[in-house]
Amino acid sequence: MSSRRGRRYREGAVLSLLVVSHFALLGWLGDQRVAVRVAPDLMFLALLVYSIRTTPGRASVAGFIVGLVSDALTPVAFGSGALAHTVVAYLAAWGKAVFFAENVLVSAGFFFGGVWVRDLLVLLSGGYAGGSVLVWQLVWWSPLKAVATAISGVTVLLVFRRWLEVRFAE
Repeated sequence: MSSRRGRRYREGAVLSLLVVSHFALLGWLGDQRVAVRVAPDLMFLALLVYSIRTTPGRASVAGFIVGLVSDALTPVAFGSGALAHTVVAYLAAWGKAVFFAENVLVSAGFFFGGVWVRDLLVLLSGGYAGGSVLVWQLVWWSPLKAVATAISGVTVLLVFRRWLEVRFAE
């Protein structure tokens, strides 16, 4: 029992560190529009790490909460972030049983795909952009942010391998 409790505390510590780092990074970047657009989304990364370790229902609730926090920070189209985060968290929790292997490249692709799908859902449901602006966002800015988040995610998994009990296939 204490082993399970210790595991929860370690996972909670890593997830909390990611969320605090997310806001510290945004505060440090300030109003640098380009840097903020490509900075890794550490709060979403924490959601994905949590989602692959829990049930789809719990992941959906966590995604909804993270989405509301995200929407509160940028309230242009309130609700689009909550919808996108909920859907991606549910799919992440469900998908881990279907195709999620313990491999560094698969993990990187998983994080990349999660960020890109989330951005697609936010853009479409929020009505942020249309035409060439939508294409530019999905072809240039979203992949850059997804790559930065994927690199950060793999780094987190490698650094906290023992705490998160991650076993990468050799």
